[in-house]
Amino acid sequence: MIILKTEEELERMRVSGRLAAELRDRVAERIEPGVTTAELDEYARDILKSMEAESAFYGYHGYPGNICISINDEVVHGIPGKRKVKAGDIVSLDVGVRYEGFVGDTARTVVVGQVDEEVMRLVAVTEEALAAGIAQARAGKRLSDISHAIESVVEMAGFAVVREFVGHGVGRNLHEDPQIPNFGPPGRGPELRPGMTLAIEPMVNLGGAGVRVLKDGWTVVTKDGKPSAHFEHTVAVGPGPAEILTCQKEKE
Repeated sequence: MIILKTEEELERMRVSGRLAAELRDRVAERIEPGVTTAELDEYARDILKSMEAESAFYGYHGYPGNICISINDEVVHGIPGKRKVKAGDIVSLDVGVRYEGFVGDTARTVVVGQVDEEVMRLVAVTEEALAAGIAQARAGKRLSDISHAIESVVEMAGFAVVREFVGHGVGRNLHEDPQIPNFGPPGRGPELRPGMTLAIEPMVNLGGAGVRVLKDGWTVVTKDGKPSAHFEHTVAVGPGPAEILTCQKEKE
């Protein structure tokens, strides 16, 4: 069942979304060669404490980190640990913040120093695909219009969309209906209505679409070992353009 949010609930989601955006961007600023992913996670934990907020990820189905940190061929759900960031890496941060009962969910991929031109293009195209999907998130559209817009940008660029992991509804729970694939034909699925809150998140591979899960039970990597990028925003559907909730600027 898709849960439509009231204006009061949307206002609370604006707060959790801004906090998630702040956490995402502050951790991103700490990414540099030599820092470990565990140190980044500890920094995220301290920020959450200062916000009087909680990680929406920690303990979720047993997940051991406060945020997800995925490097290079790691697609999503990378567990923080002893691994050190190196120059030439791309680092995907996925954060979820729970504040006063509502969740903000967001991700971005950070480029560390100089990277291959095709990897830079991968990161840029993934962010463009997110923008294209968000542009379709408005009342009267169909859910798969979001999916099709994302896939079109990615395929035109010659990259591959991950199919096993998808976007989702979000609100009081980290994962709510509906699931939002990043691929498919337009004009299908539920009609979008004001009050829907969606986490739209393209995951895009430089090589093939295939992925696998490592023995830790969490970390998803590309089957061919090539890099992957990930961007995500929580948005609210309205009669006009979608409102991006996971940005630091307050609604005017």
